[in-house]
Amino acid sequence: MLVGLDVLSRPWSSAVRKRLGEGNFGVLTHSAAVDGRGQRCLDVLSELDLAPRVVFSPEHGLDGLVEAEVPVVTDDSPARGARVVSLYGADRSSLTPKAEDLANLDVLLIDLVDVGSRYYTYVWTALLAIRAASQAGVHSLILDRPNPLGGDPSRLEGAPQAEELRSFVGLESIPIRHSMTIAELLLDQLARDGVALGPDGAVSVIACEGWERFRLLDPRSRPFVAPSPNMPSLEAALVYPGGCLLEATNLSEGRGTTRPFQLVGAPFLDGAELARAMGSVPGAWIIPTRFRPAWGKHAGVVCSGVQVHVENERRFRPVATYLRLIREARALAPEQFELLSRPYEFETTHPAFDLLTGRPDARSLLESGASAEDLIALVCPVDPSWQDRVHKAEARLPAARAGAGSTRTRARVAEPAADLPGAGLLDIPSGGAFVDESSIDPSTIDAT
Repeated sequence: MLVGLDVLSRPWSSAVRKRLGEGNFGVLTHSAAVDGRGQRCLDVLSELDLAPRVVFSPEHGLDGLVEAEVPVVTDDSPARGARVVSLYGADRSSLTPKAEDLANLDVLLIDLVDVGSRYYTYVWTALLAIRAASQAGVHSLILDRPNPLGGDPSRLEGAPQAEELRSFVGLESIPIRHSMTIAELLLDQLARDGVALGPDGAVSVIACEGWERFRLLDPRSRPFVAPSPNMPSLEAALVYPGGCLLEATNLSEGRGTTRPFQLVGAPFLDGAELARAMGSVPGAWIIPTRFRPAWGKHAGVVCSGVQVHVENERRFRPVATYLRLIREARALAPEQFELLSRPYEFETTHPAFDLLTGRPDARSLLESGASAEDLIALVCPVDPSWQDRVHKAEARLPAARAGAGSTRTRARVAEPAADLPGAGLLDIPSGGAFVDESSIDPSTIDAT
């Protein structure tokens, strides 16, 4: 399987490299964006004798060392001599590239690692950058990467947020677990902006080759490189669509431990009671445990809680699981449990729980003592029309292809049944065959 950065180095991308080399270009990237050899995007560009005039960095900085919500006013990460401009500063205006930083650029190259959840901010940084570049007459070139959670449209979870709850943890209304690659998600939004696609338009894409969207990313064949300090593993990414909801509470989400988002607890909880209250959870074990965060909530204090261990990712529903965890934790410690009201990701009007669930009535439902089933029924369902929207986003990739490019595309594979061998986390193979698109009649392609 090749990601966009791998494809950029291949012979069939020579026209794209020529365009970058003959003009002035900037790049929006970070250290997690590596090729199949583990080389960073900036290092690969240097090998190709391509030198960006400016490097833009997202939240957490170019090196990915800065904690969440900490402004990076000046990013001093090494960037092979290029000037680095942070797109995560002290206020909302810092999230968008300034006109002077885009001046004299012909192309903005984008290579970022997403983890398949609406809250993860990199895709929104990319969308803001592309919109600013389009207004400045700068072409955007997206190097696509697979969604590590897979791209199965039937796995969508968490309804698109209400319009008034759009924020930097959800700039546009999409499901929490969205089943799109970063390029597909961006093309989905840009199509609604009326942006022209392709090398002669405002935005083009170098797509992945050989990615099978119905399969989980296999860390054995392509290592998972941490895109942020508290996203160290594929296991963390698997639970993150639900685990991020804990940021809206006074429960520790495991920051400051080796298992962020997999650990849930607080000094006022009893982990064994919480595990019993959870009962049997599809696709996961809920294991009582104790932990002491080194930083973050309850730093230095022993927390009692649970570890969420995913044993069958096809059966596991992260948003539903963590909504239940939050509800049961509140029921066990109603006097100590709190929903936080502090500013969250530049948002001061709405509390974090509203922004993350995307539902203005979810907080009142939780605080009323409603059942977990009622809370899940409010937040989790996604309208079936979104499955078609995911397919349409994928179908836009050929029109957006950068240059002549390769005629190779992803192989279609059947979805394995959840109860068959190979459905577990470590039993899912990756890879895929290539198909010559030039020999296919587009009218015969099955979009499902």
